[in-house]
Amino acid sequence: MKRTRQTGPREPQAVDRHVGTRLREKRHELGMTQETLGNALGVTFQQVQKYEGGTNRISAGRLFEIANLLEVEVSYFFEGLPRGSKHRKGA
Repeated sequence: MKRTRQTGPREPQAVDRHVGTRLREKRHELGMTQETLGNALGVTFQQVQKYEGGTNRISAGRLFEIANLLEVEVSYFFEGLPRGSKHRKGA
């Protein structure tokens, strides 16, 4: 399959938004600010905002780091995510 380069802004995918929402929920539950989490990760609070909104994808390594900081398993971020084609790329 040939990959094409996207032009223009990418619409956040459902899975990215779901992971971001779970991140925001857990951060709030712990009483942690975006700035505190960003500092612990070595990124700005704006980057944390983008993660939480699904605008920027969270890499596997970064998600593992976030899970450790928030004291949850990586699978926590995917809990409640329905299986199915609507969460796949291009759907």
